[in-house]
Amino acid sequence: MRICVAHETVYRYERPAKSVIQTLRLTPRSHDGQHVVRWRIDVDQDVRLSQSEDAFGNISHAFVAIGSIDSLTVRVEGEVETHDNAGVLHGVIERFPVSLYLRDTDLTRADASIQAFARRSVSEAGGGLAACHALMQAIHERVDVSRDPKRPASGLTEAFVAGSGVAQDASHLFIACARVLGIPARYVSGLLWQPQAQQGSASHAWAEAYVEGLGWVGFDPTLPVCPTVHHVRVAAGLDYLGAAPVRGAHYGGDGESLEVSVAISEKGDRPQAQHQSQN
Repeated sequence: MRICVAHETVYRYERPAKSVIQTLRLTPRSHDGQHVVRWRIDVDQDVRLSQSEDAFGNISHAFVAIGSIDSLTVRVEGEVETHDNAGVLHGVIERFPVSLYLRDTDLTRADASIQAFARRSVSEAGGGLAACHALMQAIHERVDVSRDPKRPASGLTEAFVAGSGVAQDASHLFIACARVLGIPARYVSGLLWQPQAQQGSASHAWAEAYVEGLGWVGFDPTLPVCPTVHHVRVAAGLDYLGAAPVRGAHYGGDGESLEVSVAISEKGDRPQAQHQSQN
């Protein structure tokens, strides 16, 4: 499947910022499940985009804008050809031993109730792949995931207790539970195209778990499915902070607001746009 993406992030400042620094993880890599046909990032300020790879092998861009900045726009446009590998990941750069992904982080630390939930969810599944599928299904049933792009993440414990959150929360819950069970797991940020769903095509998140005999396998507790041809994998890390699409800071620029627009379509179809505003 050929998926077309147009992604725009606009920052506005009530008082002009004197400088803005940004790190972008908005560029996918090719692997056995996807081929990046073309990809481009543009910034509407006079900046130099510096490309590198972060510790996890994600493609990263950074820039610094200096001057009186009222607004700043980052535009991404490209095409990715995806293939169905039943969620099994091959051909991805791996720089760390699998055991690293058993490490807790502040965003994925499971309390006693989540630890009990993890063990209860897989009690009849055994281990390995079956346990991961059982966990994915249990989280899907436990957490009502909102696809509203304007809703912020709730946090691991808050989403678990409330039974509601966003894809980021469900992914963190899967990772936390998997690590409790001794299964290495990591966070994935990407894009999802769902032609039949309202508010269904936009930035997305899911998890990957290491299954003996298969390697890394994706699990999307939001849907719940293993990633399909509708998923575009962009970046991965121990949690959201390691794979965040955009992170940065600014000097000056009081009253910052952020608006994100994502349009995704299969090549030849009309793009579906999602908008997000944040003050």
